[in-house]
Amino acid sequence: MEKEVLYNDNMHFEHQLWKGELAFWKDELKSFNNRLSELATRWTNKEVLAQLEHYQNEFVLHGGVIEDLQETIEKHETRIAGQSIEGEDAIDTQLAKKHIEFRNRIETQRHIYAELKKEFFRFLEKYM
Repeated sequence: MEKEVLYNDNMHFEHQLWKGELAFWKDELKSFNNRLSELATRWTNKEVLAQLEHYQNEFVLHGGVIEDLQETIEKHETRIAGQSIEGEDAIDTQLAKKHIEFRNRIETQRHIYAELKKEFFRFLEKYM
């Protein structure tokens, strides 16, 4: 199996894409929480309110994941910037390995978030 070569410019580019995606998710969560607030004023049914609380908790958890992912990107960016300042052209294999692992985390989170959104939209269709 051929090893993937990751250059700092490419990692930086991917970081920028991820940062945009994470900012979008964060913004979406604000909208979703606004929807929950609207629903909370419409419903008194305990089952519906329990589902509202479930989604509220999920959104808080996902917001925490977003913060963690953003922090990790910033750490990677700092390391890349440090190499640029020092004029190091050598590929940092440890950073490249972490980048690939992080890419997998992002892909997993994309899947988890997409499923959460699908569930939430079904819930909204039912109770909005």
